[in-house]
Amino acid sequence: MLPAKPPASDVAGAVAGRPDTSQPLPSLAGAPWLRNPRLASVITALESEGGGARVVGGAVREALIGRPVREVDVATTVTPEEVVRLAGLAGLKAVATGIEHGTITVIAGGVAYEVTTLRRDVETDGRRAVVAFTTDWAADAARRDFTINALYVALDGTLHDPVGGYRDIAARRVRFIGEPRDRIREDYLRILRLFRIHAEFGHGGLDPGGVEAAGELRGGLCTLSRERVRQELMRLLAAPGAASVVPVMDRRGILEALELGAIDLGRFARLTEIERAAGLAGDAVLALAALALPPGEPGAPVRLGERLRLSRAETARLAALAGPDEVSPSMDERARRRFVYRAGAAAARDRVLMAWAASDAGADDPGWRDLLAMATSWRAPGFPLRGRDLRGLGIPPGARLGEALGEIERRWVEADFRPGRDELLAWARELADCRS
Repeated sequence: MLPAKPPASDVAGAVAGRPDTSQPLPSLAGAPWLRNPRLASVITALESEGGGARVVGGAVREALIGRPVREVDVATTVTPEEVVRLAGLAGLKAVATGIEHGTITVIAGGVAYEVTTLRRDVETDGRRAVVAFTTDWAADAARRDFTINALYVALDGTLHDPVGGYRDIAARRVRFIGEPRDRIREDYLRILRLFRIHAEFGHGGLDPGGVEAAGELRGGLCTLSRERVRQELMRLLAAPGAASVVPVMDRRGILEALELGAIDLGRFARLTEIERAAGLAGDAVLALAALALPPGEPGAPVRLGERLRLSRAETARLAALAGPDEVSPSMDERARRRFVYRAGAAAARDRVLMAWAASDAGADDPGWRDLLAMATSWRAPGFPLRGRDLRGLGIPPGARLGEALGEIERRWVEADFRPGRDELLAWARELADCRS
């Protein structure tokens, strides 16, 4: 049974799929990144024998909305083998990084540009596509996912818009090219990309046709590799608009299809509010913990880590957040310092944010704000003793030395880090005398 239609606030009005020719397209001729001589050398080489080459995708989108352009991808009518040959003739290095998909990395002045031959799909199975190369720009655009990713710009700044992506960029609207179900069946990862790109870029509600198709075809997510799912989901959770799209994903059954376990939308929403109020960038691991990490279940971090192919460091962060926590603004200053020292600065910050999100306190709560500020800014002192200090007092290496060092450190922490090295050595001598 299909999930219920979401409320109107979840989706934006549908629009037609043809380019809007009612007003001229802007030129990007003045863009500094487009006038970069390294990029010019790549495009000039590709066009040297009559081929065509244009910048495509994310760089064009980011430039049109006024964001910094960091990576530039190039589409060309030239075949991969010819890309290698023409780059060599121009003195550029070419590396076959994805030649089976038509992609060659061309390096100019130490900068890498992904150059991909125009393609059309021959066969798709929801995970990968068999492609054929083409010289048809419209055919290449039609196989892409969203209209905003199918704009091309020539080296002279001329913008080419085969599928109406410019007006969607102007409206900050993420819309599939053509029929959403067809695009999703070509690659089920596009379900997550719909929500992720909207969370990073979109304004207003989600595209209704895309949301409906995503919910209907959500079962295809189980056919994807966990690594691909992880990459998209973690980017989504860290995006500025994650709080607006994740509830829609939940209502459409998409989170259930990802097998994340029990979902806590309230804690997730509070975390995003707290981060926004504190001026913090979204943190994917913390967001995942707030969304899907049940308290008091030691095995949950490992389960999530395996399900999403998280790194060891990410799984360790989840593990540090899994157990019951006594973190509270009611802690006095000494207790706060002990907490930060024992947890470590990074883990202390994580645990404060999670405990705050799990509480009923608002994002402007002064007690929690003070605790977060202290956990972020206080620098714990270094423990003054080392094992060699105790060996010099006759305590042999091994378990006995470790126990003695741990006991001294415990006393030092309980004394609010005030005792100096000489006093700690005196404690060590007492322990050595008692255990001799």
